[in-house]
Amino acid sequence: MLGKVFKAYDIRATYPDPLNEAMAWQIGYGCGKFLLADAVAAGDTTPMMKHIVVGHDMRKHSPSLRDALCRGIMDAGANVIDVGKVDTPFVYFAINHLDCAGGVQVTASHNPPQYNGFKVSKRKAKPVGEATGLAEIRKIAAMVESTEKNKGSGKLEKRDLWDAYREHVLSFLDMKGKKLKVVIDASNGMAGTMVPKVFGAKGSGVKGLEVSELYFENSKGEFVHEPNPLVAANLRDLQARVVAEKADFGICFDGDADRLMVVDEKGGIVGCDHLSAFLARWFLKTNPGSAIVYDLRSSKALEEDIVAAGGKPVRSRVGHVFMKAALGEHKACFGGELSGHFYFRDNFNADSGAVAMSVVLTAVAESGKPMSQIIRPIARYKQSGEINFEVEDKDGALRELKDEFAGRGKIDELDGVTVDCFATEGWWANVRKSNTEPLLRLNLEARDQAILDRMLQTISPMLGEEVTHH
Repeated sequence: MLGKVFKAYDIRATYPDPLNEAMAWQIGYGCGKFLLADAVAAGDTTPMMKHIVVGHDMRKHSPSLRDALCRGIMDAGANVIDVGKVDTPFVYFAINHLDCAGGVQVTASHNPPQYNGFKVSKRKAKPVGEATGLAEIRKIAAMVESTEKNKGSGKLEKRDLWDAYREHVLSFLDMKGKKLKVVIDASNGMAGTMVPKVFGAKGSGVKGLEVSELYFENSKGEFVHEPNPLVAANLRDLQARVVAEKADFGICFDGDADRLMVVDEKGGIVGCDHLSAFLARWFLKTNPGSAIVYDLRSSKALEEDIVAAGGKPVRSRVGHVFMKAALGEHKACFGGELSGHFYFRDNFNADSGAVAMSVVLTAVAESGKPMSQIIRPIARYKQSGEINFEVEDKDGALRELKDEFAGRGKIDELDGVTVDCFATEGWWANVRKSNTEPLLRLNLEARDQAILDRMLQTISPMLGEEVTHH
């Protein structure tokens, strides 16, 4: 059964079948053993290295899964610091703030309410994926049974770290006396707890900030719309409210508040790559020459704007495991992903919706321009968006793509296949395999609509059957 709940980057499934409290205990035991061993292997002998941070989201079953998980961690011999009902980036903060062996957040992020799961982090809040520990945790969890001989001596302690977290997040915020009104859609998720606690009720904790709250209620663990801001339909209410209230812009958070999407004052959706380009230029003013990391599906405009601002563009594979690693390796001050994850050197190289909100408020206040005007010059190319294709032989389709364009442009395989004919023909494309389904995902960008349409007609037939319901 464990095989059904372990994914490439986290642990996630429907509750109570297959994911239940008995399994949560096993997973807790596996996490405890793995994180303690990891700390020892790193030569860490500080007293806090026996401690693991645990937080949980607002789903109905999160408290009972958390309790079982904590028992498993303690039975593995580790101590638990329970930080309560928090957003996922809060756990990353707590691991670093307390210098613990790692942490686990009980959450299923943007999945529907019948889902739950666990996001596991190592020391310094480094993500634990399939290759960096999840496979090991699964192995330990599969072998262990809840019996007397596996009863460890770990202790449980509850800690309230909201004051420290607030101070950390607000250290990224300086509106320099400007006034901004933002509509925030918390998606009935953890932003409904985080935003009032960090920024004050309706923004009252920050001078000049006014927050109009949408879907902040999260005590029932139910969603008015799916808590996934990447789906345009989920942004409709936010767009309407921004326009109606003449707000400066709107922010929609996902379920565990580690991702966000922005809409401009006219209700237009701002691409996360375009937002990253704006924030990259802002960061490069105070970090001249720094590297900026971005996911390789991002607009060419992002790379061009980083170079124009004197920065060093670093393309990364998609996924927080790779983004965080690239940030550390290149000492980048900032990173942005198309999915709405934004990463910050001064936030332990981790992503954070709360910190991203602070930075966006600061950069927009400083620019003195409406969001639509900031973004317009950046959104200068035409994009297809991500298009999914169903195909049995994914590798065959990728080979055909490479053969077709060999010699015409630059081809690399950092993540899937990227064909770059931008300099010569005015277009580039990336095609990646889905981790979980028989799908290929295409992102194509061109200098103008005519080139985009033509290349979509050329490339799409190579990739199988277009899927419309994703």
